Amino acid sequence: MIANPPPWPGGARCAVAFTFDMDADSILHLGFHRTADTRVAALSALRYGPEVAVPRLVDIYAEFSMRQTFFLPAWCIERYPAAVDTILEGGHEIGHHHYLHEHANEMPAAEERAWFERSLDVIVEATGRRPAGYRAATYRFSRNTLDILIDAGIRYDASLFGDDVPYVLANDRGSVVELPSHYGLDDWPHFQFSRDFETMMPIKSAAEAHRVFREEFDAAWEYGGLWISVWHPFLSGRLARAREMRTLIRYMHEKGDVWFATLEEIASHVRHLEESGAWTPRRDRLPYYPGPIPELGDAEPGNVEPL
Repeated sequence: MIANPPPWPGGARCAVAFTFDMDADSILHLGFHRTADTRVAALSALRYGPEVAVPRLVDIYAEFSMRQTFFLPAWCIERYPAAVDTILEGGHEIGHHHYLHEHANEMPAAEERAWFERSLDVIVEATGRRPAGYRAATYRFSRNTLDILIDAGIRYDASLFGDDVPYVLANDRGSVVELPSHYGLDDWPHFQFSRDFETMMPIKSAAEAHRVFREEFDAAWEYGGLWISVWHPFLSGRLARAREMRTLIRYMHEKGDVWFATLEEIASHVRHLEESGAWTPRRDRLPYYPGPIPELGDAEPGNVEPL
């Protein structure tokens, strides 16, 4: 059912990456600048991520000798250094996730680039190296994002949904590897109940959500696909959900022939396959459209309006 699955290392049937976006309370300050400090219950829920969940998640990875990928807004790197140390001491990758979780496609190109570069400096200072990868906050990849990633030497993006296996995003400046996921592997639709954000998702058991995640894994394993979670410590790091995560990881290990890797490792593997001629990924050339489609009349390109 996948027309051209890549060969995974060691003859694995699929590649798996558990990725976490440690947004913490950046999203509350971004959405409610004037009132975030008095939304104390919401703050406590979001701070649970770096203060309680991250150590728990890193311990689970250590049980299975896994190194995985975390995406952190740079503001969170500055605000929660203990969580950053825990992630790095566990041998995990830290990727670029904006400064304050700002939305790239709501900004002009110069503003998006300025926030990106400010975040880059923070990551380098905290980790000692430039990040290999990037995930757009709330998947809001803009018409300008690919240029910024290429200019910064970013090797992969993990924001888009366009395939079941890695592919390449390209333009006249160069290219990056795209490592796609989708909303079925995002924990937000399953677990995020918040009056502050007006995300009133039906509360469900951890086991019910993980049935979805397991079905997605079984399909990736059967057809040679790529399974990437897009989870958040303040959601999936909660006790019952973390227990289900451990159960899922154990299931994957017992099924066997699974390559567990960081996104940086997966992107490097894809580039090696491409350069050696062992496999040719599909290439998407951006932008998909040069502007508003002419069939609906003349219009100046705009940015997405904030919600």
